[in-house]
Amino acid sequence: MDELDIESVADAELDDPVLVEGLPGVGHVGKLAAEHLLDEFDGTLVRRVYSEHFPPQVEVGGDGVAELTSAEFHAVETEGRDLLVLTGDNQAQSNEGHYRLTDAFLDVAEDFGVEAVYALGGVPTGELIEEYDVLGAATAESLVEDLEDAGVDFREDEPAGGIVGVSGLLLGLGERRGVDAACLMGETSGYLVDPKSAQAVLEILQDQLDFEVDFADLEDRAEEMEEVIGKIQEMEQQQQPNVPSDDDLRYIG
Repeated sequence: MDELDIESVADAELDDPVLVEGLPGVGHVGKLAAEHLLDEFDGTLVRRVYSEHFPPQVEVGGDGVAELTSAEFHAVETEGRDLLVLTGDNQAQSNEGHYRLTDAFLDVAEDFGVEAVYALGGVPTGELIEEYDVLGAATAESLVEDLEDAGVDFREDEPAGGIVGVSGLLLGLGERRGVDAACLMGETSGYLVDPKSAQAVLEILQDQLDFEVDFADLEDRAEEMEEVIGKIQEMEQQQQPNVPSDDDLRYIG
C-alpha cells in the first residue's frame, strides 16, 4: 500500500461547505460531536483515507467483517451551511504522519470547495466539572471575535502545550493555505468519554453555521456516564472512609 491512499466512494455537490473534524482525542469530545452530526443528518460517505501512518490494525464490525482502519469524509447537507465531516477511529502514530495526513485531509477538503475549517476536541481539566466552557483558537482576529460573541473562551497559553495532532495542524497548515480555521475545545475531566462536553461544542458550532440538531441521544449518554461517575465516587469513598470529601470527591484517582 502507498503511504496515502484516498478512495473516492461517492461524489456530492455541497453549498459553501465547512470542514468539521472530529477524530479521537481527550474525552473523545470531537469524535462524539462529529458522530452525532452524522447520526442526526443524512450524510453521504464520499472519501476514505488509508495510510501506513495509522496503527497497523483492522476494525471489526458488528457483523464480524474486518476493514482496514481509515479516516472517512461524509458530505452533509443542513438548513445552514453544508458540512464535510471528517472522523475515524485513529490518529497518526508519528509527527510526520500527522503532517502528511493533515495535508491529505486539506487536499480532500479543497476538492469539495471548502474554505473554512472547524476542528473539534476536548481540553482536560483534571477534575469532574458541571459547567462546560468551550475554549477556542483561530487563525484570524475576526474569527476570534465572532466566536467570543458566541460564548467561546479564549485564554492565553491554554491549552498548555498548544493544540496537538490533526486539530492543531488543521489551523497551522490551513492558515498557510489561506483557509479560515478554528478549534473548539470543550472542557472535560480527561478521564472519561464526555457527551456533555461534546454537546457544549456542538451548541457553539450550530450557532456559527446556522443549523440545528437534537441533543437527546447525547443527553442520554451523559446520564449513563453520570451513573458511572457516581459509582466511581462511591468506590473511592469506601476505600478512603476517613478522608473528608470536597464536593463528593471532584477528582478521580
